[in-house]
Amino acid sequence: MTPEEKALIMDSRIIDRVLSRIVHEILERTKGSQNLALVGIRTRGAYLAERLAKKFREIESLNLQVGVLDITLYRDDLSSVAHQPIVKPTQLPFDVKGKIIVLVDDVLFTGRTVRAAIDEIIDFGRPQAIQLAVLVDRGHRELPIQADYVGKTVPTSKREEVRVLLVETDGTDQVSIEELKPK
Repeated sequence: MTPEEKALIMDSRIIDRVLSRIVHEILERTKGSQNLALVGIRTRGAYLAERLAKKFREIESLNLQVGVLDITLYRDDLSSVAHQPIVKPTQLPFDVKGKIIVLVDDVLFTGRTVRAAIDEIIDFGRPQAIQLAVLVDRGHRELPIQADYVGKTVPTSKREEVRVLLVETDGTDQVSIEELKPK
């Protein structure tokens, strides 16, 4: 199936505003905790975690530790994804034990990516808590996973795809819904 753009739901201005709101929500819920760390799921979740960390510095002068997970080997569909998957390094330059970890990803869909990320984090130690921040929640959960912080909830059909483009990987910031068309 090939995608065809159906609707633009966020531009760079809205994405920036949403990330600022998420930072304020995290600060309110955690009472400005110094015990926070951000962990982004590779690829776009990692860039969003860096952007959130920058906003924490700007808004509250908090320098949060930031890590990056590559969940490839933790996926429950690894054999169907690729015969020889490309695994990039996980970078957690801090001890997760006792920390409030805010896991960051671009789109929450079935919940399977988040489950894999939680499994990987716990392999590094036992955090005080793991919370989830996503730019877009599109529904269709297959696992009982819910985001604590959501930029935008976008009801979709299974024939649609939420496409997140970020400057760091794609040269532009935008989120769109695309209709999957048969080839």
